[in-house]
Amino acid sequence: MLNQQAQLDKAFQALADPTRRAMVERMARGPVSVSELARPLDMSLPAVMQHLAVLEASGLVQSRKAGRVRTCEINPEALSAAEQWINQRRIEWGHRLDRLGRYLETLKTEGEEK
Repeated sequence: MLNQQAQLDKAFQALADPTRRAMVERMARGPVSVSELARPLDMSLPAVMQHLAVLEASGLVQSRKAGRVRTCEINPEALSAAEQWINQRRIEWGHRLDRLGRYLETLKTEGEEK
């Protein structure tokens, strides 16, 4: 459980940066080379590699090298873990809001009876 929490922390820290989110969005369309990933970004290739290292350390992205080309792609399992965490929070808050709605309705009903 603690290891899962640490991985989740790393995933959200990695996604906190807009450049890394843009990189993940691009990789969502399929595997991409580092040079292709860097093309639309206004930064040096070493800076792109640093962002990529953060994404890889978080487990969100994996890369492989074939010859001189490094190709990156999303790790769906890691992204799924973050999605599940968010969905669990959404469900919990939905239940809380439902209970609040029922409580407010009882207050309204009790107020009308008096």
